[in-house]
Amino acid sequence: MSGMRMHTTYDWGQNGKPKPEMKRESLLRILGYFRPYLKWAALVIVCILTAAGLGLLQPLLIKWVVDTAIPEGRTGLLNLLVLGMLAAAILQGLVGVGQTYLNSHIGQSVMYDIRTELYRHLHRMSIRFFTSTKTGDIMSRVNNDVNGLQSVVTDTFASSINNLLIASTTLVTMFVLDWRLALLSLVMLPLFILPTRRVGRLNYQVKKESQAKVGELSSMMQETLSVSGALLVKAFVRQEEEQDKFQKMSRELMRLQIRQSMIGRWFFMFITIVSTAGPAILYWYGGHLVIDEGVTLGTVIAFTAFLGRLYGPVASLANLQVNLYGSVALFERLFEYLDMPVEIEERPDAKALGEVKGRIEFEGVSFRYGEDRAVLRDLNFVIQPGQLVALVGPSGAGKTTISNLIPRLYDPTEGRVLLDGHDLRDLRLRSLGEQVGMVTQETFLFHASIRDNLRYGKPDATDEEIVAAAKAAYLHDFISSLPEGYDTVVGERGHKLSGGEKQRLAIARVIVKSPKILILDEATSALDSHSEAYIQKALEELMKSRTSLVIAHRLSTILAADQILVIEDGRLVESGKHAELLEQGGVYAGLYRQQFAGEARE
Repeated sequence: MSGMRMHTTYDWGQNGKPKPEMKRESLLRILGYFRPYLKWAALVIVCILTAAGLGLLQPLLIKWVVDTAIPEGRTGLLNLLVLGMLAAAILQGLVGVGQTYLNSHIGQSVMYDIRTELYRHLHRMSIRFFTSTKTGDIMSRVNNDVNGLQSVVTDTFASSINNLLIASTTLVTMFVLDWRLALLSLVMLPLFILPTRRVGRLNYQVKKESQAKVGELSSMMQETLSVSGALLVKAFVRQEEEQDKFQKMSRELMRLQIRQSMIGRWFFMFITIVSTAGPAILYWYGGHLVIDEGVTLGTVIAFTAFLGRLYGPVASLANLQVNLYGSVALFERLFEYLDMPVEIEERPDAKALGEVKGRIEFEGVSFRYGEDRAVLRDLNFVIQPGQLVALVGPSGAGKTTISNLIPRLYDPTEGRVLLDGHDLRDLRLRSLGEQVGMVTQETFLFHASIRDNLRYGKPDATDEEIVAAAKAAYLHDFISSLPEGYDTVVGERGHKLSGGEKQRLAIARVIVKSPKILILDEATSALDSHSEAYIQKALEELMKSRTSLVIAHRLSTILAADQILVIEDGRLVESGKHAELLEQGGVYAGLYRQQFAGEARE
């Protein structure tokens, strides 16, 4: 079912708004989520059949009490019939409890499958997806939209079968008892069904707008209530403006949700009126039949009981269509994400890396973020195993994009990136990822302990390895001075630590992982001169026998490079060692005079 797509056709009405209809393919796709739970569904059907039979028994027992036991003065039969009513009610209640458990198990299992499938799919998406999508919208779809399906996936299956079975068996029994009263009972049914289609369309549109607004609200809260967002709001004294924006969005959501509630409320008010009028008409006509035609009073009383069993399921079936129309919007939003193509896909015949030497080659590599935005143009260079290579160039030249191509966060638009002669697209993603370690300018730490953050790249790392990595990053003494040591929780995004401490922790995390290829993107930018001196020593040890690609403006790193690649406007314009490039007097020499001369004087 995963290969199918959501098809929603629109029948445009006079008001210009779409009238949604779920096509067969979409219904099959939704039903596919229930396929693993067919055995459980079979047990639900058994419960429904049992409950339906017990439900039919109650009105018949009442009829026999009124028509036989009481008029004939048969107290023994009366006692037996009353006991039968009580036993039927108890059994029906127990069956209902079992059915509720089975329904809940099936529904929650389906929601679990949808949620985990969506989460797994999101982790397969490229970085391009996350840079172009609000985090709040992603969270809203995984949480709010999936939770919104709960009533549909939990109750719809069982209630549909239950209501159809109750309605059909009740109708048959009613016609057996008296065809005239049965026909009269059917007169009101069209009034349950006709308004449903209109209500369903309105509910669909409003529910879709509501979920979109929930996504916007979640995005705003995620941005402004995160540590970084809260700091920015306070720094620019924008609290009142953000509160006003939040109130406006909340008011719009409130309006939509009130409208959605009223759509259903008016509909069910009408249903209630019809449900009350039905028994009244039945008593009127049935009373005449008792007086004039000799129909028994017990038959009329039984019919009024059957009427509740008929109109209730029909109303629920009508409501089912309303809920299904509303759930289309939620399924559409989920399928939009599930149907997004995976850019960085692992080929079926992908192979694992063996012993990695670390030779990296860019062969005619070009890259575009969009059709009109070329970032890299025909790059050709080789990084030999164990080399330290520095990428230099003005901001926006494409240096970070080059570093992102090596761990295959993106694929080149044209050309190939090779590792030890293997096209990265021919390698298993996990095998490649285990050999690449990255330290970026923006350090991300989890809201967890220092120990857990250090162990993230190597879950089975021993405490000795963690301490050794912290010492190599000149962080051990600082950690030891903390009251809880390595068990200290660093806070949201590591905000309990200074910029330099976070950066050293990120470097230590890579040391624990011990990859063959290192990528350092402004890894020492957040450090003061004193901290940087220690880190440079740690990095020198770390880079030994490893291929290292460094994006940095710090002179000390550039001087130590075996090769400097100068990138300008997405092209490789110069390459060589520091002294060679200075002698050429080209782009690198100009950058050196602008950016590094002052640092050298320091």
